[in-house]
Amino acid sequence: MFNEANNFIRTYYEETGQSEQEMGIRLIEVEQQILKQGTYEHSIDELSYGAKMAWRNSNKCIGRLFWQSLNVLDKRYLHDEESIFDALLEHIEFATNNGRIRPTITVFSQKDVRIWNQQLIRYAGYETENGIIGDPDSVAFTKVCQNLGWKGNNGLFDVLPLVIQIKDNPPKLFDIPQVSILEVSIRHPEFDWFADLGLKWYAVPMISSMKLEVGGISYVAAPFNGWYMGTEIGARNLADDNRYNMLPVIAEQMGLNTKSNASLWKDRALVELNAAVLFSYKEDGVSIVDHHTAAQQFKRFETNEHEAGRDVTGNWSWLIPPLSPATTHIFHKPYANEKKTPNYFYQKAPY
Repeated sequence: MFNEANNFIRTYYEETGQSEQEMGIRLIEVEQQILKQGTYEHSIDELSYGAKMAWRNSNKCIGRLFWQSLNVLDKRYLHDEESIFDALLEHIEFATNNGRIRPTITVFSQKDVRIWNQQLIRYAGYETENGIIGDPDSVAFTKVCQNLGWKGNNGLFDVLPLVIQIKDNPPKLFDIPQVSILEVSIRHPEFDWFADLGLKWYAVPMISSMKLEVGGISYVAAPFNGWYMGTEIGARNLADDNRYNMLPVIAEQMGLNTKSNASLWKDRALVELNAAVLFSYKEDGVSIVDHHTAAQQFKRFETNEHEAGRDVTGNWSWLIPPLSPATTHIFHKPYANEKKTPNYFYQKAPY
């Protein structure tokens, strides 16, 4: 742990322009804490900078240009389910900001808090005799919530409850008030029939299943968000055949020939679905970015990192957008998928 703490503290003090003397004093403090307690505690400034560095080091994220703008909410002192739920509501409302989305992370205590949800806001998926209603990706977790006593409405877009666990205590369910959830109804700038499809999506993607690792310390409950890139909704969530699978419906409404792949009906339907998503979010004043602009922003991030003397790492298969990837510079460029810390890491589901 001290080796990782040492690397992080040195980087933090160097990048923030603090003195060698201050760094030396802090390293002695950290070493003493680790020797006595087996761990140490980050200052709020260390935690805040570490969380921002973790975003900067996130190989799968195309939106890293804005890593320094991350808002860090320190909730490490909370140890009961009700106050943690209140903090999660605070995160949702602060991050949503009436549509002007603020990149945010809320950090809870090191190891005794766990959020079972994959994202703070996510739609349920119900297995029925006639197939899956809602989001197929949520079927397993929906069953978990039902086994814990939750009753959904068997709708296409039912927001799942938050499931919070302290240590080895039984998990507790909390319904998110509807007033806290901003959603966008999806319509098209030219096709009036599009609104009749009844599609919508939530405004803010708030990942809650990953852990934040900073200087040898793991925060297993640290939900974070940026804003959506349009293709995440329009080319994946609503389009994938193992998700909402809307391309055949849209293609039929467009009068396309779906019997032949050569008609490119999937491509044409996909473009219009993505156009609808971007149009709807922008019309409602909700932050979103198209994949071309996101790629240009990532190019600026690469330039900034080069000027700072840092190598840019990346997972190419995640950085390329799922729509027209060859139109971006990322498609034509290799990236080293080297994992640096601080960072965000996947962890085993608690259920």
